[in-house]
Amino acid sequence: MAQDPLTLIFQILIFPGIAFLILLAFLAEWIDRKVVARIQSRYGPLYTGFSGILQPIADFLKLLSKEDITPEWADRPVFTLAPIVFLALSLTALFLIPITSENALASFEGDLILLMFILTMLIVTVFLAGYCSVSPFSLIGGVRAALQMIGYEIPLALALITPALVSGSLSISGIVQWQSLNGVWLIILQPLGFGILLICMLAELEFVPFDIPEAETEIVAGWMTEFSGRKLALLRLGKNLKVLLASSIISSIYLGGAQSAGFIPPVIVFLIKTFLVIILLSFLRAVFARFRIDQMVSGMWRYLVPLAVLQVILASIGVGG
Repeated sequence: MAQDPLTLIFQILIFPGIAFLILLAFLAEWIDRKVVARIQSRYGPLYTGFSGILQPIADFLKLLSKEDITPEWADRPVFTLAPIVFLALSLTALFLIPITSENALASFEGDLILLMFILTMLIVTVFLAGYCSVSPFSLIGGVRAALQMIGYEIPLALALITPALVSGSLSISGIVQWQSLNGVWLIILQPLGFGILLICMLAELEFVPFDIPEAETEIVAGWMTEFSGRKLALLRLGKNLKVLLASSIISSIYLGGAQSAGFIPPVIVFLIKTFLVIILLSFLRAVFARFRIDQMVSGMWRYLVPLAVLQVILASIGVGG
């Protein structure tokens, strides 16, 4: 049955679309900052809004009003487009995640492959953003991001493909529906895959101990060093959306996602699971120290790739049996 155009426009622009996702991204940043601050015996955001909940929005608006500077020798077209593309890719990927029901706003068989492609393109955009800045700090940060992706991309892909193998669907919505139909979360069947995906998402988000591409104590702000004003605001918003995306992927693939729970609406169930994952990611980034890039890449290939392959083998035996 064809959907009403006005309803579709409302869903894309308002709920559960762009406006709703951006507000969730700001809320995700507030949760992250609060959790990390508490672990480090600080207060975190405090005064803007209740317990500082409006501070991420205030920071975003402040950056929009700042002077937007483009380095003289930068590749201007790429330098200008990189923040826009980064933000657009993060938003696009979130449309593939079931939020208000077991069906995503943009769902089709094979959308899991598109999601993995978008995650890769996000890192490619990061590399181009650093490379086009023509700054040694930005260049090093961009190269580190690309090297880091070489380390975690294979285990990340395997950790996402294994649930698809078990559920018999290459759709994120299909995986959520399979968990609902069988009454079991995939974290119970595949705890190893959950752990691998969690570690890979820490690297994808450039969270400690994998904040190597933007290490403040080494290369100022890494690939973002030369960005300011509106461009930096868009990058910050894109990173917040990416945190929301990573947490949504984990909660949907391994924790059942937007499922009904008695009288609790699916969207509330989804938000609870996603925010719990954000708290877990924030806790991990607060308690570890940064790896070197060689330690990160070699560790991923030496330990995580074999474990991810083992996970696929075990899942194949389980499905075949």
